[in-house]
Amino acid sequence: MEVVILPSPTDVGRVVADAIALVLCRRAHPVLGLATGSSPVPVYDELVARYSAGVLSFAEAAAFLLDEYVGLPAGHPQSYAVYIASVFTSRVDFTAGSVHAPDGSARDLVAAAAAYEAALVAGSGVDLQLLGIGGDGHIGFNEPGSSLASRTRLKTLTQQTRADNARFFSSLDEVPRHVITQGVGTILDARHLVLVAWGSGKAAAVAAAVEGPVTAMVPASALQLHPHVSVVLDEPAASSLRLADYYRETYANKPPWQGL
Repeated sequence: MEVVILPSPTDVGRVVADAIALVLCRRAHPVLGLATGSSPVPVYDELVARYSAGVLSFAEAAAFLLDEYVGLPAGHPQSYAVYIASVFTSRVDFTAGSVHAPDGSARDLVAAAAAYEAALVAGSGVDLQLLGIGGDGHIGFNEPGSSLASRTRLKTLTQQTRADNARFFSSLDEVPRHVITQGVGTILDARHLVLVAWGSGKAAAVAAAVEGPVTAMVPASALQLHPHVSVVLDEPAASSLRLADYYRETYANKPPWQGL
C-alpha cells in the first residue's frame, strides 16, 4: 500500500488523474470503477479539464459504478447514475451504454445484484477502481460488519450513513434504507485500487483503514490485503497517521518514472 500525502484536494485530483490517464493510454479497452460522493470530485474535475483540452479520451473506455440506491425511480436526481453523469461521465466522451450502474429499481433486487456482479467479471475486469471512504470506514456501501469476501448484493444502510447523505435530500425520511453495492471481495478484484480522501473529517477513518488491523468493523482496512493500492490524501485527511512522515519521505524519493 502506498500512501501519498499532498497539500490540497486539487493536488489529489491531479495525481489520481495522472494514474487514470496512464490506464487510458496503456489499455486498448480500459475499464474504470467509479465512486460517487464528494471525495472523487477533484479527480473528475481534473479529468474533464484534460478531456476539454484534447489530451484525454474515454471513447474506448467502460465504467462501472460502485453502488446505487434501491427504490429511487430511473432519472431521480439523487440516484448515483444521474449523479455520476452530472459530475463526470456526461462531460466527457464515454460512448452510449458504456457506463454501467446497478439496477436499484429492479423488481428482483437479488437477481439484479447477481447480474451486475456477472457483468463486472464477464470481461477483463476493472483496471482502476476509484474509492472514497465513509467516516465509519465503509467503502462502497459495505457498512461495518460486512464480510471482507462479500460480492455485489443488497445492503441495509446504517442510520449514520443515511444521516450523512440526508444533505442531498429534502429530509432524512427521503433517504433510501437499502442499496445495491459491490462487495468488498468484488472491489478487491480490481487491478489497482485508488482511495482518495480529503478533509479532517476523514482522518480517523483513514488511519483505521491504513494503519489499523484488518477487520470487518473497518471494511476499508481490507485494502491492506491488495497488492496494488494507492491512498491519496490531503494534509488534513492524513493528520491522524502515525507514519505520515515516512509516507512523505517515500513519495518524495520515488523514481521519476514510477506512477501510483
